[in-house]
Amino acid sequence: MATATYDCIVIGSGPGGYVAAIRAAQLGLSTACIEKGDVGGRCLNVACIPAKAVLRSADIVQEIRDASEFGIGVGEPVVDFGRVMERRGEVVSTLTGGVASLLKKHKVDYIEGTASLTKAGTVSVAGQELEAGKAILLATGSVARSIPGTEFGGRVIGTEEAWALSELPGRLAVVGAGASGTEIASAYVRLGAQVQLFEGLDRVLPSEDADVSKVAARAFKKQGIEVHTKTFVSSVESHEDKVTFKYGDEQGEADWLVIATGRGPDVEGLGLEAAGVKVADTGLIEVDGMLRTSAPRIYAIGDLVAGPALAHKASEEGVIAVEHAAGHDPRPLSYPDIPRATFCLPNVGSFGLTEAQAKEAGYDVVIGKVPYGVAGATTVYGDRTGIVKLVGDRKYGEILGAHIVGSKATDMIQELVNARLLEGGYPELATMIHGHPTFSEAVLEAARAADGWLIHG
Repeated sequence: MATATYDCIVIGSGPGGYVAAIRAAQLGLSTACIEKGDVGGRCLNVACIPAKAVLRSADIVQEIRDASEFGIGVGEPVVDFGRVMERRGEVVSTLTGGVASLLKKHKVDYIEGTASLTKAGTVSVAGQELEAGKAILLATGSVARSIPGTEFGGRVIGTEEAWALSELPGRLAVVGAGASGTEIASAYVRLGAQVQLFEGLDRVLPSEDADVSKVAARAFKKQGIEVHTKTFVSSVESHEDKVTFKYGDEQGEADWLVIATGRGPDVEGLGLEAAGVKVADTGLIEVDGMLRTSAPRIYAIGDLVAGPALAHKASEEGVIAVEHAAGHDPRPLSYPDIPRATFCLPNVGSFGLTEAQAKEAGYDVVIGKVPYGVAGATTVYGDRTGIVKLVGDRKYGEILGAHIVGSKATDMIQELVNARLLEGGYPELATMIHGHPTFSEAVLEAARAADGWLIHG
């Protein structure tokens, strides 16, 4: 077997893997990046990016439908779903091509093949045995998980397949009303499908603040999504042209049933046991603050380890891991401060503790909550349906968490993350001048509400 030696070997070329590989190369480490699929991993090829491309088309459809409110008469939009998916492919090709170019620019060796760790602490791939002098970084991401009693196949699909349908479905059933499920439901209902959304817990977006869930649920129902909470799907059967299932005491039927209830780490065939990499009872790889596993020189990041399964979290973990391997002393990641973004309509952006979590943790909680309507720009742009909610600690003025639902929420949340990371509290944020008229003025007003002097409310 041919052998090669690098300073750093990265297994996986998704947002965690390719960013880590490039950063390692910037630090002077000879680096190889291994990918068993297409460059860019699942995120760029079949998950995050394709999803947002289709969602953008759905956003355009909605804007056209709302155009008459602004004095623009264009009639009912016609969805060319073939073109929607063609553009999706163009977006993916552009971005994956960019990743390939970046790897080449930074002289990262890109190797195609399925990699596995060996007992000797090397990496076996494509008939080669690779040795790493400083680090082997595991960044293989996640795979879909089904629901009890149901297997993927036929017309029972996961989220990746849902974003790659060749024809616009007439009826779509989505199981799981978290970020992925609500994005799929919100996209397809606006493109013209009949959509049912099922959630076993008592509200949609159950990991978000309860006030955010309420606003989102109302918007979903207004869009035409048939929302079922506290409802479990069972007895799923895939047929040639449809899928049947039960929910509660009722019988359901759809063209496709999408399972969006969660994902698990992609570790099959990776050779963790042989390499001595310890795995927790959850199936996730155990790591320390520098992302080191129990095995010497082996690091793991992203969906393989604890924390939110987010692309930007994986990227930052990759940077921390290779900087540590290169002899630097990076700051460990603060997981509560990672922003979360859901691109359904309305958008949801959040970070930190919810109101319930803050109270449970024993804080003297203060809430600054305002409707979007406090900012004049939301009326100008025709979208007052949203809220900004700030969760703070009364004693020290600390921002414990923030939750936004409405237009531009996924962008606006970053200001609140930055304020916290720069050790600013809601009293400081309440005196920071915001441009007028902008959506961000709602953030200013939420801070003032928390500080006890709301102006526009």
